[in-house]
Amino acid sequence: MKPEAPLILDHLASLADTTRSRLLLLLERHELTVSELCRIMQLPQSTVSRHLKALADGEWISSRAEGTSHLYGMTRDELDAPARRLWLLVRDQVGPTPVAVQDQRRRHSVLADRRTRSQEFFSTSVGRWDRFRDELFGDRFHLAALAAFADSSWIVGDLGCGTGHVALALAPFVGHVTAVDGSAAMLHAARRRLQQFDNVDLRRGELEALPIDDARLDAAVTMLVLHHVPEPSRAAAEVARVLKPGGRFLLVDMLPHDRESYRQQMGHIWLGFSEEYTRHLLSEAGFEDCRIVALTPDQRAKGPGLFVATARRGTYGNDR
Repeated sequence: MKPEAPLILDHLASLADTTRSRLLLLLERHELTVSELCRIMQLPQSTVSRHLKALADGEWISSRAEGTSHLYGMTRDELDAPARRLWLLVRDQVGPTPVAVQDQRRRHSVLADRRTRSQEFFSTSVGRWDRFRDELFGDRFHLAALAAFADSSWIVGDLGCGTGHVALALAPFVGHVTAVDGSAAMLHAARRRLQQFDNVDLRRGELEALPIDDARLDAAVTMLVLHHVPEPSRAAAEVARVLKPGGRFLLVDMLPHDRESYRQQMGHIWLGFSEEYTRHLLSEAGFEDCRIVALTPDQRAKGPGLFVATARRGTYGNDR
């Protein structure tokens, strides 16, 4: 029975060719396409592709799709210990050779061309960039992505959830969302919107008497809700009650305005809130570190200006 050859001999065979060693030198720290490797090494595509296949068969490199191309990179961290030691020896010998030094110089040029193409686009498209981005991705994707700042273990309350827009943004990024609204119709619409998530709990209830246990939430959001609440101070106290000590509260609502028609048309009870009133409201409920910022108005918006207030529930809530 013929004895099995040591694996190190296969590694030696993979690196015995100078072209393959040059390829590994280039792919050790940067992913490159076949065409970029051809340009750097000044070799035909058939030659580069043949050596890339040999290195891939030996598990020295891996590739991933990038559009219609493939990017190749060295699998250095996945190599066994003997292969890593062998590579260090080969690299020390091949790296200083004139041909390898020229490869590195051309590699810098290829990478610089990548950056130049990107810079040229932005320098010629600055006036059209917002339109390009909106056409490709919409005008609110960045706002939805900001929900990823939330901790993945958090239990978050969407208080006055309406049809579920905020819960929809939060659900992919947090451990659980408890969404509360006083309207059965709103909750029905929210249930349809959120049906793909199993970490959202929809509950009917008022902000002044939340159907949530004490110190249950890590964070709470009320988005354009407070102006509908008859007793804002009771609502703020309830939010403090259901938050854990140190839990975060995010409140978005309207700045003071004089649109009396909103009372009849949309059931508004309050015509916005001043910074002084909001700060007092949160302080009395036991919140600390209050910060209030007026939001930049959307050019297409027709409603009053908005503000966002953030605060942290104190150790003793509103029982001070």
